[in-house]
Amino acid sequence: MSGQPIWPRIAPGFVRAMLAGHSALGLAFAALIWLVCFTGSVAVFTQEFARWEQPVAPLTETVTPEAANIAFQAGMKKMPWAENVYVGLPTKALPRLTVEASTHAPDEREALWLADSKGNLLQQAHDRWSEFQGRLHFELHLPRPWGGYLIGLVGVALLSSIISGVLSHPRAFKDAFSLRLGGAKRLQEADLHNRIGMWGLPFYLVVSLTGAFLGLTALIVGVLALAVFKGDVKQAYALFLGPTPIDNPAASPPPDLTTLFAYVKRDAPKAHVDYVVVEHPFEKGARIVLSASSPGKISRGESYVFGSDGRSLGVLGYEKGTLGQKILSGVAPIHFGWFGGPVVKCIYAILGMGLASITSSGVAIWMARRRDKGKPAEIWERLWAAFIWSQPIAYAVTAGTALLAPPDAADKLLLYVWGGTTFAAVLLPAVMGAKLISTILRTLGGIALLVLVGVHMWRFGLVPADPVALAVNGFVVLTAIGLILSTIWRPHLKPQL
Repeated sequence: MSGQPIWPRIAPGFVRAMLAGHSALGLAFAALIWLVCFTGSVAVFTQEFARWEQPVAPLTETVTPEAANIAFQAGMKKMPWAENVYVGLPTKALPRLTVEASTHAPDEREALWLADSKGNLLQQAHDRWSEFQGRLHFELHLPRPWGGYLIGLVGVALLSSIISGVLSHPRAFKDAFSLRLGGAKRLQEADLHNRIGMWGLPFYLVVSLTGAFLGLTALIVGVLALAVFKGDVKQAYALFLGPTPIDNPAASPPPDLTTLFAYVKRDAPKAHVDYVVVEHPFEKGARIVLSASSPGKISRGESYVFGSDGRSLGVLGYEKGTLGQKILSGVAPIHFGWFGGPVVKCIYAILGMGLASITSSGVAIWMARRRDKGKPAEIWERLWAAFIWSQPIAYAVTAGTALLAPPDAADKLLLYVWGGTTFAAVLLPAVMGAKLISTILRTLGGIALLVLVGVHMWRFGLVPADPVALAVNGFVVLTAIGLILSTIWRPHLKPQL
């Protein structure tokens, strides 16, 4: 019947309970949900930021297996301390040949080298900021695995909040295009909150579900180990990591990768090898994994496992295995939007910012309701405004620091800069009101982003060699202008935090 809500049989008491739970859950996790959504929207462009950080690096669309092997062997000569090696082959998003090596804790050490299309190592790469902002989203720079656990719990809270939000608004679909702008602040915020929530609902459900799964993977594996393998986590991980050669720490020269590429080519002629992982490259017990993605498939790529002697140990089944394995392989690309090129990434970023906006408007609704009842939460209003509008400044300052810092700067430098900038902004509530805080921080954020572009042009030129870097600078300038204009031009809308 026309005019009826989408599910009229839901009892009013149930709706009220859902609304109360939705509000309580959203407020309890508001800051973390907002931060995860904001950082995730930026992390979608991690590969583009890696190119922006070093736009003078050589770009190549394809390399031969021989060139990849030359780069790997050269990397091993420069990094004889390597325990794990990652050879990144050119892709559309990141057309570079790289060799990265690392060691295990407690003596953690990392190095990343760039190579040309012939496999010659040219220079060390510096992708501090792209790695920093990615880890901020993945684990909030907390100790592993606790950071991942927290992110997973935030994903669960977000998913629960979305479901309870839908159930608590029976007329949400019917009123999908109803906006009461310019009137009472609480009604205005409620409409924006509900409409943005409905318009992006499928995306929000998928992203929160996959985010919760990715964040809690370590916990899930731990429970599996307790239930099936008497607490042996290594046996549980073996189910997902595939076959492993017999442990043999005897010294051995780094393996030749060329024949392994040929094996993958015979098995999957249309597949493209995206990267190679070599564990313990100087041991006879080395384990080599080639990840090859097939066109038209949303997956992390099929993983081919080899021993140090080049003998095939099997595949993990991410593209050739069961339906469950294929779904598992697609979780990460679906969550980050790394499957459809720049258009899909832009859509993900916009919808991700929409989810952050929903969180912000939800807090604004609660604050407006408190004001209407004569119990304003002024301290919380100020803190919230300071927290959310500090991030454009914090991101600009950390990115600028990454561009200017010497190569041997401490790994945690950017974390200290980000934390210090955020903390400095959160001190503002002690001396000024929420609206002034919002205006000042948005203005400073816009200025900081413009300065960042200036620093990048000073280092790499007005028109950098990599066109993606130029596009990133253009986007940053537009964002900066938008932040500054938002403080002086808000048609038909009452001032918001």
